[in-house]
Amino acid sequence: MNHSGPSTSLPVWRERGMPALLILTAAGFAGYAVLLPVAPLWAVHGGADEAGSGLVNGVLLFVTILTQGFVPRLLRRFGAALVLGVGLALLGGPSLLQLLSDDLWWILTLSAVRGFGFGILTVCGSAAVAHLVSPARHGAAIGVYGAAIAVPQVLLLPIGPWLADTVGFWLVFALGTLPLLGIGFAPALAHAWHGAIDTPEHHGDGTADTTTGEGDGAGRRSWMPRGLLRPMLLLLAVTLAGGALITFAPQMVSTPAATTGGLALFTVAAAISRWGIGGPADRHGTRPFVWPLVLATSVGLVLVAFAVSDPAATLVPLFLCGMALSGVAYGGLQNLTLLLSLNAVRREEYDTASAVWNIGFDAGTGVGSMLIGSLAARLAFAPALLVAAAASLATLPLAFVRGRRSPADDGTP
Repeated sequence: MNHSGPSTSLPVWRERGMPALLILTAAGFAGYAVLLPVAPLWAVHGGADEAGSGLVNGVLLFVTILTQGFVPRLLRRFGAALVLGVGLALLGGPSLLQLLSDDLWWILTLSAVRGFGFGILTVCGSAAVAHLVSPARHGAAIGVYGAAIAVPQVLLLPIGPWLADTVGFWLVFALGTLPLLGIGFAPALAHAWHGAIDTPEHHGDGTADTTTGEGDGAGRRSWMPRGLLRPMLLLLAVTLAGGALITFAPQMVSTPAATTGGLALFTVAAAISRWGIGGPADRHGTRPFVWPLVLATSVGLVLVAFAVSDPAATLVPLFLCGMALSGVAYGGLQNLTLLLSLNAVRREEYDTASAVWNIGFDAGTGVGSMLIGSLAARLAFAPALLVAAAASLATLPLAFVRGRRSPADDGTP
């Protein structure tokens, strides 16, 4: 089938429904990002220790994961417009309520409510990308979608702790309501999404829709097709690292300026890597890029561990290098593992692939927050980060496993 129609001639960000998705995603992740390092600090302000502050993002992402498995069913029953609207309201609505108390249990309760909303937003976003854009351009589309996620993090995640320290927590919690601004774009996205589902010719020759490598009907009967396990494990390892670095950078570094610089480098590197790797992955496949990024995760964590080994005197240049290298791996592997997940399933399983990928992403982030917090409370941040580096290195053999071959892996357009 000819792939040169009008739709594919457009930049991916201008495909029908993509502008609404990108605006909605940016608003949702802005509220998520600004609170990610600050909500644990609010718990510390109330008297929580490292383990308690680690629970804040851990509970958020635990509830997120529980929610994500049900989102495909919610979409089928209630439609994307309603589901997305409710999700954004749950994500942004509780933010200002943080000001009522800095008691850990109150913060954890609000984190749980926000987790319901975040679970909905994440699954809907990556599923929408898969449906709105043809499989031949999934890598580029995932890169643009990733930029809509990453840009708010670049702008807001590094300055969150600084704003809380210099202006006050109230300003950060006000910014945490930004997801509410995305609600108005949900109907437009839903309309384009359902239109794309009803227009199969938009998805090219259909090869990605009919072949899973697991036998006919296997994916339909299984909640998680086996082809999704490999990208999920790769994603778990890199997001465990990212979750630990984002959550605890303010606590393990001796100067606020180093914290801000490290988080800025991490998020900028992640944004550039996630956006930039999409086109090459469409052209050359995922295999040449996965294993170097797995190694980069481990090396970056080792550098950060040595940099923070003395809590009173952070080795700032080493810390910044480690954060930048970890960010490159964090962003690149997000794109590649989502692309691997979509390649592993039929078109009608895109919602399932999105749910499983997001569960892997948020499980890794949540485990990183809780595990590294618990280890740091007993030992210190440096050995805790070395444990995370070892966990990442253990996934290196998966980078060389041959999964289902994508069109780019076969060298075809």
